[in-house]
Amino acid sequence: METRLDRYDGAREKKIAQLKSIIAESNDIVFLGGAGVSTESGIPDFRSGQGIYNQDSGLSYRPVDIISHTFFLDHTQEFFDFYRRKLCYPDAKPNDAHKALCRLEKQGKLKAIITQNIDNLHQMAGSKVTIELHGSVHRNYCMSCKAPYPLSFILQSEGVPHCPLCGGIVRPDVVLYEEHLDHKNIDAAIAAIEKADLLIIGGTSLTVYPAATFAQFLPHDRVVIINKSTTYLDLQAMLTIHDNIGEILNEVVPKRIRKKQ
Repeated sequence: METRLDRYDGAREKKIAQLKSIIAESNDIVFLGGAGVSTESGIPDFRSGQGIYNQDSGLSYRPVDIISHTFFLDHTQEFFDFYRRKLCYPDAKPNDAHKALCRLEKQGKLKAIITQNIDNLHQMAGSKVTIELHGSVHRNYCMSCKAPYPLSFILQSEGVPHCPLCGGIVRPDVVLYEEHLDHKNIDAAIAAIEKADLLIIGGTSLTVYPAATFAQFLPHDRVVIINKSTTYLDLQAMLTIHDNIGEILNEVVPKRIRKKQ
């Protein structure tokens, strides 16, 4: 949604100009992103009206319950039925947001991307320093022998995928509800934010923990938020833009850097 301020004549243009200026004067930027970063690639988010949580799961269970550790253990076949249909998008491509962040990294300004997404689109766009808090659908492993498998193995199997080496269940390397995040990823995210001179938060409603609390590790208040809906940090941020993140980042991050004369 847009704020009233965003609807004033010239408000959007002024915010774009302000964001360009903020980025220009920053050299250690960290980006924290959520599901909204990938919606422009055709991957639904979770909490919006058309999000996964508000869709028919195709089963007699709620989507939010299906993607839990307990459900995975107790209803493994139903979990994989839902997982293949609702959480895997093998044909998705990086959008303008992913590409702009990659450009910002190549320019030496963006030092890290912290993502809550599991779609691998940042890496596909070319970003090198990406911290995946919730794992990736493109990584899968046998729960018994730990043998690795690609996403295609899951999608081409039927029912519960089993390891051809030992017969164990092959599960996605994603963090389900009731499971703990990898502490190495949390530590890396916090370390990056502590060094940042600017934190850009985009495509997330900041309701999922611990990512929702990461801004507290900034040693300053230089936070920019780009999100369609409001967040609890909107009024504290130095700049808040309620708009499509792909459009905004594509406008503020130049595709080419002019060489100094």
